[in-house]
Amino acid sequence: MPKRANIRKHIPNMLTCCNLAVGFYACILALNGNYAGAMIAILLAAVFDFADGLAARLLKVCSETGKDLDSLADVVSFGMAPGMILFDFIDRMQHEVSWPHPFLGKMCLVGAFAVPVFSALRLAMFNNDTRQGTSFIGLPVPAHAVLWSSLVNAVSPSFAETGFCAGLSLHRFSIWEAGVPLPLVLAVVAISAIGTSLLLVSPIPMFSLKMSSLKYKGNESRYLTICLSVVLVACFGILGLTLTILSYMLLSIFNRQSE
Repeated sequence: MPKRANIRKHIPNMLTCCNLAVGFYACILALNGNYAGAMIAILLAAVFDFADGLAARLLKVCSETGKDLDSLADVVSFGMAPGMILFDFIDRMQHEVSWPHPFLGKMCLVGAFAVPVFSALRLAMFNNDTRQGTSFIGLPVPAHAVLWSSLVNAVSPSFAETGFCAGLSLHRFSIWEAGVPLPLVLAVVAISAIGTSLLLVSPIPMFSLKMSSLKYKGNESRYLTICLSVVLVACFGILGLTLTILSYMLLSIFNRQSE
């Protein structure tokens, strides 16, 4: 019996290590330009991140070590990995641009650096904030990682060529075919990355998708987010994941104003 109890104690940390390993693999894929594979790895890391917390609660084996390990894994999976996807994307795309001053192109890379830096800041704040038991203050790092990994896939030229997971309503959509200037795209991406990274450490309350019960009452926003995600992904494919995170952010703000 003691041996079985010891094994149970390590299950959540084993799941967290799986999160870390998959996040590390996402970083490798990102630097090789495999954005789709990196995004899938980040989504898998999010599953392990959810599973380790659930296992810790069910087995009642929460510990300070587990909490610290979880944050370290999340920095890699939801900070470094999306940051590397964004860095590689901007770096590759800027070589196609004839910048008046090369320094302007390099400045766009600041957006990629903002993702891991503010993700680490948010996780450090989260570990020391007792107010975030059932809800979040600021955008959660897994949601931010999904936002950028899916958006980069949606706007990358490879997405336009293959139509990978384009969805029912958006077949081979491409901002490049629309004639949007590449320097403008990179500038908007960089500024947006800095803006969303600041949301990680913002005081804006965000509801958690974790449910204490399956009842609809009290979980309205959670069920609405789930239903929206299914519809958006079915209609818009990879871009639907981006739209799901944006919808989650808007619903959180709306809930705050209605309270």
